[in-house]
Amino acid sequence: MSTPTFPPLFSGLAVEGQVDPFDKACVEAARGCDGGLVVYNLGANALRAAIVFAPDVTLEDAMAMVPLCGVGFQHALGALAPPEVAVHLDWAGGIRINGASCAAMRVATSETDPGAEPDWLVIGLSLPLWPDSDDPGTMPDQTTLYAEGCADVQADALLESWVKHTLVGINTWQEAGAAPLHKDWRGLAHGIGEEITINGLTGTYLGVDERFGMLLRDAETTHLIPLTTLLEGS
Repeated sequence: MSTPTFPPLFSGLAVEGQVDPFDKACVEAARGCDGGLVVYNLGANALRAAIVFAPDVTLEDAMAMVPLCGVGFQHALGALAPPEVAVHLDWAGGIRINGASCAAMRVATSETDPGAEPDWLVIGLSLPLWPDSDDPGTMPDQTTLYAEGCADVQADALLESWVKHTLVGINTWQEAGAAPLHKDWRGLAHGIGEEITINGLTGTYLGVDERFGMLLRDAETTHLIPLTTLLEGS
């Protein structure tokens, strides 16, 4: 496995062992590192990585990086995996491969006020490559990358591709606004129209508002659950 290379304005920081790239990225961001830092841990059984962003918009708008990074992952894997591999996105940051839960994204930021501009925002990605168990049938609703016909996809190449496609998404978002991202994301969204339970509320998942807040309809009303509820520590 080679050392990943990233587009201009992005830099890589490798960590090993039990070091969590997400936690490390948050520490580096709090210390004042530049946006574009990619912290990664390419283990034998998992790809874990995190990207530091330096938003110049309010937190409620910057949270669009969650669906944007999810769409970026779908494009990245789509460029490397067999065409029959399907990727869908859960609203809360989960990533499904061929219908089963696989990867997950996390988000943290320096700010909790939706109307304030954060100093930094970190998106983390955790992707299992191989099953931890020799009997994956014990958890049929969960899967791993290589169990879904992607054994030829190298973790370093997937990481490079994720960052590149995320950068393309950022440029489009900055130039054209959120409409193209909404279109791409809705085509990948999992569970719209189904009954789900989230944040203690149960109802029908109707879709999202202009800032990707979840619209959840129960017997009484339609609830708006903002993306900021996904923030670590919120």
